[in-house]
Amino acid sequence: MEQSGGVWAYIGSFTSGGGQGITVAAVDPASGALTPRSTVGGLVNPSWLALDRAAGVLYAVGEAESGEVAAFRARGGELTPLGRPVAVDGSGPTHLSVVGRRLLTANYGSGSVSSLPLDGEGGVAGPAVVLAHQGSGPDPDRQEAPHAHQVLPDPSGRWVLTTDLGTDSVRVCALDPGSGAPRVHGEVGLRAGSGPRHLAFHPDGAVVYVLHELEPQVTVCRWEAGAGRLEPLSEVAVAGGGTAADDVRVYPSVPVVSADGRFLWAAVRGANTVVTLDLEDGPEKPRVAGSADCGGVWPRDLVADPSGRRLYVANEWSGDVTWFDVDPRDGRLRRGGSVEVPAAACVVLA
Repeated sequence: MEQSGGVWAYIGSFTSGGGQGITVAAVDPASGALTPRSTVGGLVNPSWLALDRAAGVLYAVGEAESGEVAAFRARGGELTPLGRPVAVDGSGPTHLSVVGRRLLTANYGSGSVSSLPLDGEGGVAGPAVVLAHQGSGPDPDRQEAPHAHQVLPDPSGRWVLTTDLGTDSVRVCALDPGSGAPRVHGEVGLRAGSGPRHLAFHPDGAVVYVLHELEPQVTVCRWEAGAGRLEPLSEVAVAGGGTAADDVRVYPSVPVVSADGRFLWAAVRGANTVVTLDLEDGPEKPRVAGSADCGGVWPRDLVADPSGRRLYVANEWSGDVTWFDVDPRDGRLRRGGSVEVPAAACVVLA
């Protein structure tokens, strides 16, 4: 989406790690280079952002013990708060999505999903209604309880999928038409101890890629929107043996599918790489085609620009956003440049 005055990137960060809040950067349409213009503070750990493009409103989590969300009018590279932050009635929100006239958050700390109403201007009205996840996994350090990590609507808009790192499962939910509360329609168990973190839909709407944090793999699933049914089909490794070359454990973070459906990229923290998977043999048959250095340390987020020409990586520990040119033939990445953004956690292009 191009707004008045140019193309913009909104970059969330961890204020607890030295981040300044939300950084607004101008995007050079020719080179893809980012130039920071301003920052917006006042929210603890705005580590995940989501843009309602039609409404021109940017939403941010406040990833803290007492989790919050905030809304901003996004216009011409300016962010204007729409009211005050609103409590999600959960701890550690790590992801959020707009679903109709509701804002949903995945709360890692409390293992729950919150649903909050939006007002006529796109501001968050509150109060939240909460769906508490149940269960645990075999990893005593990371899976002692539920840890909801992502909440994402399917392309049909009928369903919401939530990944839970703590319970090794993906829940398929529908929103109650009256209260807006998420109701579990079904739960799909994945490999024990794998820790599903984020998922992405193929543009055809019939295939879902679930990236795991505790095991470096992607689970390929068939998605049936009519029935709200998720069916695991196969697993593809994105790093060898769960460790990088120097025996440091790796933690994949985010999958991204190219707009044309030809490539799948996965960020792998620890190895500090972005892996390219080729989908030439079909959406259900991803094949690792190569990997590139992420340009920094601890790649927490990936985002592809709408043209498919570039991929942006938020490197949390090195405090930068690095951009890459995408080879249109094989999806491989060539580093274009980077910009300093302390404790960078998320990138949204507008």
